[in-house]
Amino acid sequence: MRLLLIEDDKLLANGIQTGLKQLNYAIDWVIDGESGEHALKIETYDALILDLSLPKKDGLEILKDLRSRSNNIPVIILTARDTITDKITGLDSGADDYLVKPFDLDELTARLRALIRRQSGRSNPLIVYENLQLDPAAQTLIKDGQAVILSARELAILQTLLENTGKILSRNSLEESLYGWNEMIESNAVEVHIHNLRKKLGKSLIKTVRGLGYIIK
Repeated sequence: MRLLLIEDDKLLANGIQTGLKQLNYAIDWVIDGESGEHALKIETYDALILDLSLPKKDGLEILKDLRSRSNNIPVIILTARDTITDKITGLDSGADDYLVKPFDLDELTARLRALIRRQSGRSNPLIVYENLQLDPAAQTLIKDGQAVILSARELAILQTLLENTGKILSRNSLEESLYGWNEMIESNAVEVHIHNLRKKLGKSLIKTVRGLGYIIK
């Protein structure tokens, strides 16, 4: 899952980045509203974490512009503006959730999981496919009732494919779901992770569509 964080508090942003990366999120961070708008136009994200009081462009204006362009990215507002009026304004401007600073990182990640889950059209917190049961919160996978040990990257790729069953995902789109701007991408990383997943889960689960990418049917 790839996230965008627009937050001008560097200490807070560093803490959020560190915590979310440990949970296998790829996260890009920008410090002002204009940079955030640019990132949203050139990259694809699974969710946006948005401060309101930003340099150069206010977070509410970013949100309103997003929705005016019919961009349905899940948005969670993360702000010190804590009045009922502020919350109503944020939600009515198109936010999916609203979290007031200071906050607990576990609560932020739970809210993110809920937003991404709803965006993918499921209500079950577990991702169930045939004999597989993936728990995004616990970062675990069960196959036929037995735990399967996957690396963080393998689990992230599997989750992305399972949340997009029936869709062909290119190598580039899978890379974008795994790596943020400042992370080194190994040239054949996706192929290696797919190979390892097939060894652990069976060759028939993930299909290769030659020249296009990978799919779980």
